[in-house]
Amino acid sequence: MLTWILATLTRQPFLECLRHLVPVSLAQLAAYTAATAWQPRWMPLSLARLIAVAVMAPFAALAMIALPRYGRAAAYLATAQGAGSVVMLTLIALVFGLLFTAVALYLQRKERERQAERERLALERDLLDARLRLLQAQIEPHFLFNTLANVLVLVESGSAQAAPVLRHLIAYLRAAMPRLTDADATLDTELQLVRAYLELMRMRMPDRLQFAVTVDPALHQLRFPAMALLTLVENAVKHGIDPSMAGGKIEVGGKNDGGNVALWVEDSGVGISESAAPGTGLANVKARLQACYGNSARLEMHEAEPQGLRVELHFTKEPACLQSQH
Repeated sequence: MLTWILATLTRQPFLECLRHLVPVSLAQLAAYTAATAWQPRWMPLSLARLIAVAVMAPFAALAMIALPRYGRAAAYLATAQGAGSVVMLTLIALVFGLLFTAVALYLQRKERERQAERERLALERDLLDARLRLLQAQIEPHFLFNTLANVLVLVESGSAQAAPVLRHLIAYLRAAMPRLTDADATLDTELQLVRAYLELMRMRMPDRLQFAVTVDPALHQLRFPAMALLTLVENAVKHGIDPSMAGGKIEVGGKNDGGNVALWVEDSGVGISESAAPGTGLANVKARLQACYGNSARLEMHEAEPQGLRVELHFTKEPACLQSQH
């Protein structure tokens, strides 16, 4: 169609116009590709592509008219027909080149949006699956049966610990069960779950476990991925305190430094060298943290002094997806 338009306007043979349009189009395509590879930081990539295609149009048109005529190029371009051919070829290349570029950019943007939506839906499914797996791991039948059996023994022996253990179990279940569908969980609700879990663990091994939870109150209403902190606490009990004959202490802390938030779980158990290697639990915590706070969010593991393991979560407080509306 473009060739027919050019042939009609310039009154040149169809094949001659086709011979001009094809190289000009290829030159504009090369300019588009070069702008894509360049990816300038000081302007949007889409604008750079449009400018590259527009700038290439007159140079390519001039080259296609002048080069085949060699030494006669200057004389031919000085004529009305020569100048008109260059102008007409430039206008057609400019108009349709920009039009096709705009269409291509639009289609690419729509495809990126569709891809982002597919990734978002896949991530939501993964997060729901992870939350289900975490909840199942936290309220496993053997955990409930063992705790209830301990309560029964305490009741039958007339121990004064029966009522506190039962209260902590109820508090833990009350905190844990609603979290399955809680899309607006805050750090405060997460800390309630952590305290209830640690109280239960301390009832199970009163001589071997101590704990402290000291998180900046200003962070309590921060939105936070459900059960992420609890996963770190469970790992500290399972891989740090349980294997140690002497037991130890678990410290849960958090601070806010100008919008940069740090949360940590530190235990004085057997340490990182004897602990299990990072598994799916820590991978899920990191993935959910980055899904909410971006790729800058990170999970770090350090050896604690004099022994034990410290796991830290670092992220920025600002993103709207997790900033509390309270």
